[in-house]
Amino acid sequence: MVPPMLQAMAHAVARAMTQAEGPLAVQAALPAWLPAPEALLGVAVGIGLAAAAGFRVFVPLLVAAVAAKTGVLTLAPGYAWLTTTPALAALGTATVLEVAAYSVPWLDQLMDLIATPAALLAGMLAAASVAVELPPVVKWGVVLLAAGAAGMTQGATVLARFKATTTTGGTANPVVAMGELAGAVGTSLLAVFLPLITVLLVLFLLALAWKALGGVAFGRRVGRPPRIERVRGA
Repeated sequence: MVPPMLQAMAHAVARAMTQAEGPLAVQAALPAWLPAPEALLGVAVGIGLAAAAGFRVFVPLLVAAVAAKTGVLTLAPGYAWLTTTPALAALGTATVLEVAAYSVPWLDQLMDLIATPAALLAGMLAAASVAVELPPVVKWGVVLLAAGAAGMTQGATVLARFKATTTTGGTANPVVAMGELAGAVGTSLLAVFLPLITVLLVLFLLALAWKALGGVAFGRRVGRPPRIERVRGA
């Protein structure tokens, strides 16, 4: 059975396509209670930026601020301060310090204690800053979902760093840190320029992270016991 929301959207789009032309006609035909397409794109951008915050806390905020400063991204009312010179300078400095700290083995483990709650807050801030034209209830629901995305990504990076520390004594941690930085920058840029693709990628990464974290939390599946072959002549 098709949900009523999807039925309403399908009927509205079909009616617009048969009676008029262009995306504006489709938007005008949508029910009033549905968010505008721009608002849905803002949700996708916010989820992508929040997931990037799990890799590095300040990178997605810096990317969003620069994109808004150059007119590429539209910020929600009340978040224009992100484009101010002091905010850009603070985000840039914090990004450099965070990247440098994660490049030092063993110090990165201490950074995880600070970055884990900070990633949740940064993900919520990034999602709220681009959530435009949304009802308050829907907006804060998206913000909470963004916090979950940031938390899952951060948990996966903590697990990867822990494995690198225990197996290589910390020598491979800088490599993990570079991979996380690349993930933060790449995910942030994709969220700004290709938000829908970013959401699909985030869902895929979250599924992998959930599987990895679930294996650690609940243990690996116990394999079959070794088969005992009967000794001939016994």
